[in-house]
Amino acid sequence: MVSVDRMLAFAAMSLIVIVVPGPSVLFMIGRALTHGRRTAVATAIGNAVGSYLLVVAVALGVGALVERSVTVFLAVKLAGAAYLVFLGVQAFRHRKDMKAADMAAPAGPRHGDLRTVADGVVVGVTNPKGIVFFAAVLPQFVAHDAGHLPAQMLLLGLVPIGIGMVTDTLWGLTASAARTWFARSDRRLSLIGGAGGFAMIGLGVSVAATGRAD
Repeated sequence: MVSVDRMLAFAAMSLIVIVVPGPSVLFMIGRALTHGRRTAVATAIGNAVGSYLLVVAVALGVGALVERSVTVFLAVKLAGAAYLVFLGVQAFRHRKDMKAADMAAPAGPRHGDLRTVADGVVVGVTNPKGIVFFAAVLPQFVAHDAGHLPAQMLLLGLVPIGIGMVTDTLWGLTASAARTWFARSDRRLSLIGGAGGFAMIGLGVSVAATGRAD
């Protein structure tokens, strides 16, 4: 139903988007710095569940619309591209607002695993980068002539979820193992934020320039 070449192309774009530090990555790092690796892993699981809820929403809602209307597809794509550029500009402008001391500060007692997973779900389902990516990019990689667009999106959506689960866990484990390294330099977090901003701007331009795959 979904060709291998489209699956690989979507996986490549997903990897580019996911490795750019966004709200969920910064949240992951903050939880890891504060509570350690167990909390980081539980947060990654919750974030993956929340992100896939976005996939389901897009597949059942936006997927049905773009299947019938090129105009709707174009509107969603351009709105998503513009918002990605906006997020990139904001991330770059506020890169120096990221303070290692704030992220490493105690944030109260450690919650249970289920509560931690639930927190991750909330972050995943409200992540603006995820919302824009799944709404504006995911529809471009389905085969419109094959039909069953919602089912194709649900299948394709598993790709970034799997990638994100691995990368988020690595971010969390790395941060928990390097608390002192992160906590001693605001400049390091500033560089991460600046690079992420530029990458999101580039992604937004790429989304706007990409045509519909029929």
